[in-house]
Amino acid sequence: MPYLRMPPARRVCGDAALWGVLAAATGYGFRDAGASASPVWDLGLPLAVLAVAVPLSRRRPGTAVVLVNGLCALGMADPATPANAQVLSLAALSCLLGARVAAARRPLLVLSGCLALDLVTCAVLRTQAVWWFYALTVLPAALLLPWLAGRHRRGRRELVREGWRLARSLEERQHLVAERARLTERADIAADMHDSLGHVLSLVALRAGALELSPDLTDRDRADLADLRGTIADAVEQLRETVAVLHDPAGTEPGAGLPLTDTVEDLLARAVASGVPVRWERRGAMPVLSPLVQRGLYRAVQEALTNAVKHAPDGEIRVRISHETDRTRVNVVNTAPSGDRPVCAAEGPTIGAGGRGLTGLRERVTVLGGSLWTGPYQGGFRVTAVLPHQVAASPDTAASRPEAPPAFRGSRPGAAYSAPGTDTATSESATSESVTPESVTRLASVRNAARRRSVAAFVAPAVAAAFFVPAAVYLAWQLTTSVLPPSRFDELTLGRPRAELAALLPDNAYPYPPDHARSVPRPRGTRCEFYRSGRDLLTEVDLYRLCWSGNTLATKDTVPASRRTAP
Repeated sequence: MPYLRMPPARRVCGDAALWGVLAAATGYGFRDAGASASPVWDLGLPLAVLAVAVPLSRRRPGTAVVLVNGLCALGMADPATPANAQVLSLAALSCLLGARVAAARRPLLVLSGCLALDLVTCAVLRTQAVWWFYALTVLPAALLLPWLAGRHRRGRRELVREGWRLARSLEERQHLVAERARLTERADIAADMHDSLGHVLSLVALRAGALELSPDLTDRDRADLADLRGTIADAVEQLRETVAVLHDPAGTEPGAGLPLTDTVEDLLARAVASGVPVRWERRGAMPVLSPLVQRGLYRAVQEALTNAVKHAPDGEIRVRISHETDRTRVNVVNTAPSGDRPVCAAEGPTIGAGGRGLTGLRERVTVLGGSLWTGPYQGGFRVTAVLPHQVAASPDTAASRPEAPPAFRGSRPGAAYSAPGTDTATSESATSESVTPESVTRLASVRNAARRRSVAAFVAPAVAAAFFVPAAVYLAWQLTTSVLPPSRFDELTLGRPRAELAALLPDNAYPYPPDHARSVPRPRGTRCEFYRSGRDLLTEVDLYRLCWSGNTLATKDTVPASRRTAP
């Protein structure tokens, strides 16, 4: 048995309440019509149509409006009056059409089709002028004005909903900013631990290894030093694991804001004092460097020394710092390690939890607007960093990088390397600046939709007025200027000339008498004029017929509002 999805109880209760209100209005109209109303056509049929149209208005509101408009069109066939209680139902469903359909094109087509149907019904049934007046004024107002009110309500509801959505988005962004700040702080801590503490531990391990070879130590001292060196190695591995946990995988600007209290000269002096075979030289005058650039140079030399001590502890290290016009180049080369110890890989993490050194250094150099090259060189390993003397306001939009050194443009696979993102940094930044934020786009879209609804709220009635109001006003003028009150009708005396009776006659005769009034026999040789007996525009009233023989009143009689059938 297929599963039937039941609508929510709240929706069912809302539809039932709306149907109850419209049914009560229909019942009141049926009661007010009196004995001439048909229980089937004037009560049963409208209630059945409303029972279908009200729930249908949720999924197909346009179809629901067409159904109820059909009930109003059937009212045109009423010989007494075209007005019925279904105008209220038509207005309610037209309002729901505006509130439940965002677009305006299809609803306007539906409303135009309903008005066309009403006018065609009047033409086919050859109804009286009051029916045309009703079709040109009341029905357009019941269709158009509630639809505009529903669209206005929908626009206000969308603005409120969009406002709350934007507020929720801003709150989520605040959380993301706080989370990013926390991750950035963790990355800074990780970079500082790896660069500073890792370097110091490596030097301590190297000095402990050198002390093991001293001839003045006893076997017990050598055993203690071996244990110390192993403990330091374990501490380095634990440090690497901690760095791997703390470091942000997405890569931020690690360590960019940490204060620099040490210099490259101090770093190299400590390495020499620890027994590391380092030779270094500086070329060019020492420029005024940005604190961030000083930090980057320090970290580049520190990371290169740490890797050389770890992977080639007995190899010679050459450090050269060249100060150019607008940038500084740091070149660190270590010779091949002794024995079968492999050279440090140029890319990718090493075995275990380490491998963040060169990756973090590359991120730092790229953020500062510089370039980093790493790779094998003459059997050893080479690290070259190029940094500008001053960091631009937006480091991510750095200019193009200098060319790679000739040693890295060899024919060996993997020998040539350029820092990832150096060519795409500018384009990505430019793209991020040119893309409009999503919240701004959504808000602009909602505002434009609200403006279009406001314009439609003024333009649509104006267009409808341009088509329907002149005709309706003209009909109303004809109906009201052709009224002959019963008291004046009684004062009209047969045989008197028209000039004497002109003060009692209306300005115009009624131009739309029904067929049954035209078919009433008239005296030979006379011409007859019809006048309305009341000013009610939405109800058919009795007509007064005056027949003139020349300019003399020959006969006067009353024509009932509708054809009376024989009992």
